[in-house]
Amino acid sequence: MPGLSSRYSRQILFGEIGVDGQHRLAESLVVILGCGALGTVQAEALCRAGVGRLRIVDRDFVEESNLQRQTLFTEEDAQRAMPKAVAAQRRLGQINSEVRVEAFVADISSKNIESLVQGAACILDATDNFETRFLINDAAIKHRIPWVYGAAVGSYGVSMTVLPQETPCLRCVLEKVPAPGSSPTCDTTGVLSPIVNIVASVQVAEALKILSGNMQRINRRMLCVDVWENSHRQIEIENVREQGDCPCCQRLRFEFLEKHASSVATTLCGRDSVQISVRDGSGLNLGELARRLKAVGKVQLNEFLLRFTVDQFEIAVFRDGRGIVKGTKDAQVARSLYARYVGV
Repeated sequence: MPGLSSRYSRQILFGEIGVDGQHRLAESLVVILGCGALGTVQAEALCRAGVGRLRIVDRDFVEESNLQRQTLFTEEDAQRAMPKAVAAQRRLGQINSEVRVEAFVADISSKNIESLVQGAACILDATDNFETRFLINDAAIKHRIPWVYGAAVGSYGVSMTVLPQETPCLRCVLEKVPAPGSSPTCDTTGVLSPIVNIVASVQVAEALKILSGNMQRINRRMLCVDVWENSHRQIEIENVREQGDCPCCQRLRFEFLEKHASSVATTLCGRDSVQISVRDGSGLNLGELARRLKAVGKVQLNEFLLRFTVDQFEIAVFRDGRGIVKGTKDAQVARSLYARYVGV
């Protein structure tokens, strides 16, 4: 196996990958959007498989409650409040030094998603909300990048592969973003780690097919699994695109990409928390902010973010000015606290 590490020998023995497929993996870039439960499993599997470049994007930091299912993180990462993308990058570097891992601590929005997915051979969805997934769908269809949708909540999971201009896209199947409160979330239902591993593994398998050139092996149905109910079914969706008039993949209208402003306040899945987005926090000095806040509460500072505790609330502030207010789901309360103590 000239030019290939012996670590991939068992994967190369699998005939549909072989030496040629392994070389293709080594030359590929996969973008993983989100680095929570699904994203950590995806990233580790692709890193071990020898994908040449991984670009990991996540807005959040590691907390103790993540450790039940987010497999790349440690107790030390939670204690240090490490950004998930950075913690993942460091751990993956210990797993396979041959893989180049890029970490982006950022909130995915219409302003940055096209640059984040640039050059990707495949995109894997590991996000926690449909607004972002529809944004991924727009970017993938516009730039003709295959992507794999995935979600897991409770004991139930679902996955679907989108090949632009060939298979139905997410908007063909769902048409519009589900109304708030209409779908279960990890806030209300929780999540079991086995379903996370199953969905993420299916997504990775689809990515390996795409990267190795085995497009005929792509699953063109929507896969639904419930590990508690012992159910497994596949929904036929292949004709949905032809039968509809999708504004995205049929009419090439990218409505979510054209929304130039993200929500000011967003409730985070699985957390008693609200994210605050700001127009431009690039001038924020975390060191100076830490000195100012020490007079009124407990402050923890690292090179990526500041955490500040006052009363029953915790405010995490990132270098770009974005904040996460923990201890409330009320957007107005979160905005008020952020303005009072950060003032950006």
